[in-house]
Amino acid sequence: MMYRKNAWEQLAEGEKARLNAFADAYKKYLDAGKTERECVAESVRQAKEAGFVDMMELIREGKAIKAGDRVYRNWMNKCFMAFVIGENDIERGMNILGAHIDSPRIDVKQNPLYEEENFAYLDTHYYGGIKKYQWVATPLALHGVFCKKDGTTVILSVGEDENDPIFYISDLLIHLAADQMGKTAAKVVEGEQLNIIIGSEPVKENDKASVKKAILAILKEKYDIEEEDFISAEIEAVPAGKARDVGFDRSLIAGYGHDDRVCAYPSMAAVLDYEGTPAYTLCAVLTDKEEIGSVGATGMDAMYFENTMAELCAAIKGEDKPLTLRRCLQNSRMLSSDVSAGYDPNFAGVFEKKNSAIVGNGVTFNKFTGRGGKSGSNDCNAEFVAQVRRICDEANISWQTAELGRVDVGGGGTIAYICAKYGMSVIDCGVPVLSMHAPWEVISKVDLWEEYKCYCAFLKGAAEY
Repeated sequence: MMYRKNAWEQLAEGEKARLNAFADAYKKYLDAGKTERECVAESVRQAKEAGFVDMMELIREGKAIKAGDRVYRNWMNKCFMAFVIGENDIERGMNILGAHIDSPRIDVKQNPLYEEENFAYLDTHYYGGIKKYQWVATPLALHGVFCKKDGTTVILSVGEDENDPIFYISDLLIHLAADQMGKTAAKVVEGEQLNIIIGSEPVKENDKASVKKAILAILKEKYDIEEEDFISAEIEAVPAGKARDVGFDRSLIAGYGHDDRVCAYPSMAAVLDYEGTPAYTLCAVLTDKEEIGSVGATGMDAMYFENTMAELCAAIKGEDKPLTLRRCLQNSRMLSSDVSAGYDPNFAGVFEKKNSAIVGNGVTFNKFTGRGGKSGSNDCNAEFVAQVRRICDEANISWQTAELGRVDVGGGGTIAYICAKYGMSVIDCGVPVLSMHAPWEVISKVDLWEEYKCYCAFLKGAAEY
């Protein structure tokens, strides 16, 4: 149909081996980064390994930043930015890849631990858009941090190793579920029912048995954690287990958090892998809080990216001029690296096929997202769409365009409109995903590979127009 081609059929001779190697590296990143904090820690590790240095350390030492330098910034352990400084004046803009590293999950409340009829539970509050019924009766792992009053931080990660215990939210047995089965999917499991079982063996104290006290004793022994430390903790329940290949041909990957780490990893990799000094400064920004509106100090709607760019512009130019920052952002070009809804033949009625993202047909461009009459979307201008078409075609990249389902059926958003407020050219660009926002999502390896190739070509080829 028109420009669309199956990406597997377009691979060059010998290219599949590189594709599989990249997919394996991505799976390792996905397994290492099940939370935004873990993604940042892994991104910093890989950046240092690739020769990038901490931008703010250079600035504190009074060192200039010049063309060819490779720098990164870690913002509050929840956002990551990497830059390769270009030869052109920074005022001529950057080529930016922006993705988010938060994913839908179940967060533990600040006063969560309680006991009920020989079970110890953690009370929770889900994060992002989920179908709550998908999170019951499935193995869960707990990841996060306890920040103690003495300034120390205790890292928690339990449920991933095969020798670890897992955690569990119970569901109602089918034999007693007549009323439950009559409810709508939105109500079949309520938010306040997402209580995580964390133990059932009591300890006896003063002739009274208590499971809660037994759990607190374990937390104290293993982590030196008191119950009150939950108040300043960020503990996330995520699906336990590693990303896995899908199908006899191993052409797909099932994993937690493809949305949006399947875009975050290639965005970061494209910048870290860049060799030499580019014409325009390159940037990868991995941000937090997109799933709840890009709010807070680590969401894209915060000032951290703009502040980082002000620091960078001043370090490059040797002076702090507000117009330099404004011109830099206004003249930049960005791929808002975010996923698209993959066309699913099992649910064909919610898609308009000729404007849907087909799994296996390569990287996907969404000119706009939003809801209904494009509400909340960026709606990229045609001139920039033409430029990314040219870049992809000249690099022999398999690509397609899509909308997020049928008009008036639903919708969604990305960070594109937030960055577009600076006047920069922005378009959404990612891969099709099946079962988006489910505990386990599915993507195609060939789409992942074409996405990475697209990001690399964009960094080299995007220019002022």
